[in-house]
Amino acid sequence: MVVVLGLIFLCAWLARRFGLQRFNGGNVVKVVSSSNVGQRERVVVVEVSGTWLVLGVTSSQINTLHTLPAQPMPQAPSVASHAALKPIDLFAQKLRESITGKTRPAP
Repeated sequence: MVVVLGLIFLCAWLARRFGLQRFNGGNVVKVVSSSNVGQRERVVVVEVSGTWLVLGVTSSQINTLHTLPAQPMPQAPSVASHAALKPIDLFAQKLRESITGKTRPAP
């Protein structure tokens, strides 16, 4: 009996730890990118009906930071341009452009 209860708790912990994926869940919301900005804070980009939503996620709330039209995902970059095309760098550039209203050439 103790072994069976232990297996149940182990399965529950594994499902919570690694995220249980739904196989029949619709494709209404798609996570495009995610990045930690603190211990419990994240910036998540999700696609909903052809629109990307930039969300600030904390342990107690979710805020919409920005919306923009969905963009095609870049193909695998070449080794030479890999550093310039990191998703976090692209996000930082887009955020900088939206705040200042100016465009800056990529490094």
